[in-house]
Amino acid sequence: MQRAAPGIAQQNPAPYAEHLASASATSALGALPGINIMPGHEDDGWVSPPPAVLSDGTNIRLYKDGEALHAAYEAIASARRRICLELYMFRSDATGRAFADLLCRKARDGVLVFVLYDSFGCLDTDRAMFRSLADAGVRVACFHPIRPWECRFGWRPFNRDHRKLLVVDDHLAWLGGLNIGDEYAGSWVVRRKGTLVPWRDNAVSLRGPAARLLLRAFARMWHYVQHGGAIARAAMIELSDRAELGILASVPTRHGPLGPLRRLVNQARRDIALTMSYFAPPDVLVDDLCRAAGRGVRVRLMLPGRSDVRVLRWAARAFYERMLAAGIEIHERLAAVLHAKTLCIDGHTVVIGSTNLDYRSIEYNCELSLIVRNADFGCQTCALFDNDVRFARRITLREWRRRPLLDRLIQWAVIRARRIL
Repeated sequence: MQRAAPGIAQQNPAPYAEHLASASATSALGALPGINIMPGHEDDGWVSPPPAVLSDGTNIRLYKDGEALHAAYEAIASARRRICLELYMFRSDATGRAFADLLCRKARDGVLVFVLYDSFGCLDTDRAMFRSLADAGVRVACFHPIRPWECRFGWRPFNRDHRKLLVVDDHLAWLGGLNIGDEYAGSWVVRRKGTLVPWRDNAVSLRGPAARLLLRAFARMWHYVQHGGAIARAAMIELSDRAELGILASVPTRHGPLGPLRRLVNQARRDIALTMSYFAPPDVLVDDLCRAAGRGVRVRLMLPGRSDVRVLRWAARAFYERMLAAGIEIHERLAAVLHAKTLCIDGHTVVIGSTNLDYRSIEYNCELSLIVRNADFGCQTCALFDNDVRFARRITLREWRRRPLLDRLIQWAVIRARRIL
């Protein structure tokens, strides 16, 4: 009997055919297909794989959807000495308050707790929640306050901290695309009633010596927020073609994430699997993907069929005809808001984190991604891409060339304005 790919449940995909035919199909629990919304419930066929092991003994584990936030919550609960948390959004909904209450308890128990949040990302957050954290002894800092009178080192409203990072006791780290909020967690942290639009996202945890790499990235950002100065001090880019683990902690400077990502694409020899929530990149990256397909690399893209930023979905679609004509396979993820950012090269090299492929992420934001070179982890990441394909619609060139004229006009306009999106 043929073995199933790691992380994929051995089951007949036929029951999902009806789901795939309609983006509005729901399961018995009200969950849209392809999202595991609570512990013990699987409507997506994905089984969390065991950790891969790096050469230094670090365990690296891939997480999907709300299970990732559950793992982060459990890591915080296990903390004994120090917790470092950095987020773009820290909502004050049920999930956010559950995390805030836990952080307060840990601080009162004597654990050193640091929380760094982005001012713009938390505009809708009840500021009383952050005051309660500070009152409990949590060291709370705000990145680039939106209100000019709250700034200590100058007003920089366009540069945001889009990173998502947790480091616990210096040996356990967690990062990915998930913010803290109900739409990301489902019922994995707090049991929820009623329906909620599900979000599809990825994250990864490191347990072992490699976690200190991410602790250094947090320390640099914390120092920048506390002392000001050049934002370049918060950057940390450590990459090597031979290193098993690299870090891409980018800031708004000339040395952004685009160069390293282009090098990886150009090094591909067999296949590229890219899952991207916001895809409106510079033309040079699209050229790289088309050239890869032209030299025989199988290039597959998983892009949103449903997005929280509709204009960026139009921007992504403006590239479709060019990429399809080059032989690139394009899938649109149905039934959920796609928020994951993952790149897998040749089933071996994986980029995972917060970095999107749009101008805001590349030129204006502080982002954080890991580069992992490990065959086991690469296999798991590719298997997760294959699982998403089951809940996606493949776009064909013939179909795309039949799209309405209005769609063409909107795509033409949006692509020319993508630098300011």
